[in-house]
Amino acid sequence: MGLAACSSPNPLQQGILVVGIEGNPTDLDPRTATDAYSNRIDSLVYNGLIRLGPKAEILPDLAQGYEIKDPLTYVFHLRKGVRFHQGKGFNARDVQYTLQSILDPKLGSTRASTFRVIQAIEAPDEDTVIFKLKEPYAALLNALTTGIVPVPDGRGKTGPPPGTGPFRLREFRRGEKVVLEANPDYFAGPPEIKQVVFRVIPNDTTRVMEIEKGGVNLLYNAVPPDLLPLLEADQKLQIVRAEGTSYSYLGLNLRDPVLSNLQVRKALALAIDRQAIIRDLLRGLARPASGVLAPSHWAYHGQVAQYAFDPARARRLLDEAGYPDPDGDGPEKRFVLSYKTSQDRLRIRIAEVIGKYLEAVGIGVEIRSYEWGTFFADIRNGNFQLFSLTWVGVTEPDIYHYVFHSRSLPPDGANRGGYANPGLDRLLEQGRRETDSEKRREVYARVQEIVAGDLPYISLWHNEEVAVLSREIRGFQVYPGGDLISLQQVRIGSSP
Repeated sequence: MGLAACSSPNPLQQGILVVGIEGNPTDLDPRTATDAYSNRIDSLVYNGLIRLGPKAEILPDLAQGYEIKDPLTYVFHLRKGVRFHQGKGFNARDVQYTLQSILDPKLGSTRASTFRVIQAIEAPDEDTVIFKLKEPYAALLNALTTGIVPVPDGRGKTGPPPGTGPFRLREFRRGEKVVLEANPDYFAGPPEIKQVVFRVIPNDTTRVMEIEKGGVNLLYNAVPPDLLPLLEADQKLQIVRAEGTSYSYLGLNLRDPVLSNLQVRKALALAIDRQAIIRDLLRGLARPASGVLAPSHWAYHGQVAQYAFDPARARRLLDEAGYPDPDGDGPEKRFVLSYKTSQDRLRIRIAEVIGKYLEAVGIGVEIRSYEWGTFFADIRNGNFQLFSLTWVGVTEPDIYHYVFHSRSLPPDGANRGGYANPGLDRLLEQGRRETDSEKRREVYARVQEIVAGDLPYISLWHNEEVAVLSREIRGFQVYPGGDLISLQQVRIGSSP
């Protein structure tokens, strides 16, 4: 199937499904990918030992089954007959290599801190992998959704390694597109779709125009809320919506002399009217968040510090913090903060509105928008004061360790703001070791209370999942975390 077919007015007729995405995937190696675009594409190219179902339930993937012999010993029995995209057979040594490479500092994987609890990875035969842990680790199964790559063949190839997934990578043009083609040898059966093309379309209006005329067939969480009613009225399209678990937040650099002050952080949270932003900009397609975990999550704890819109209290806190307002109506500000965001129009608009709220309490805001790769590199490198991002598809409460433990600094983790709380560290380590679900719930309730009180993030909202797709597409399923894995079961037809 030639790529020229992608220019057809209706690529679906040729078995090509085109997905419009706002930003550029930065890394299609599942061991090192950190952005949502890359991870969603990787889920179609790679399999982990484990996969998550639509309700975040643990399901077998490359492992056809597993046993927990004791809290420190996990035995995985691998599927037989699975092959990587370049033809090599999959076996236990590939699992060993993948995990060992993640733990190798030279790779620079942010997943390294997740797997350091592993003492040894044994492969007694090609179809069995045994994990020996240093201590109990309740989040291990969730972590083993990480895609498996093959032991290198020594040929020195560059680019992402091959996977075992329903689609294989055909082309990756940064800033332009990613082309996947169906894997005819996929162990669960080949997809009906011949190709999936991810087109990078940063401009909101262009994305919407493309799906209206059929040049794009699917937009997933990529339609500005104010344009959604226009697409809902289009008889050629269908809209699928569901509550989501993704978490949008305002990130803060706690190394900054101003933002290191808790009173300042509380003032920022109180100055922002999240309800108004959800109503007016997001058109109701979100719910206010009190923390990383959505209310539907089994470990969610809502009895935490709340920061309802209160600009008067925000001004008092800023005064008490030593930043008096020089003149409420004048050009002078208490201080000025740099706010970084991507070039997505909605993200910029949200930044502008948040900036207006902060300016209303005497804080100057300089909004700086960047191409996605540049923006995300700055965030990973700690080059920011304020930024806004979304954690996509939050399922495991151990994310708190990845994001907030004092040792989870990049590149090993995602504590990009430099937050440190020894008491929280101890709880996060306890939460990892505790295998009793009710006791884990109690630990993470306390974690959520501490984080809400310390405000290393300012919680904004949990986004609703919204897919806009051509009416001929059948079988697409919306996952709470925005996963695109259901593309492997999509079919094209004029009737259900």
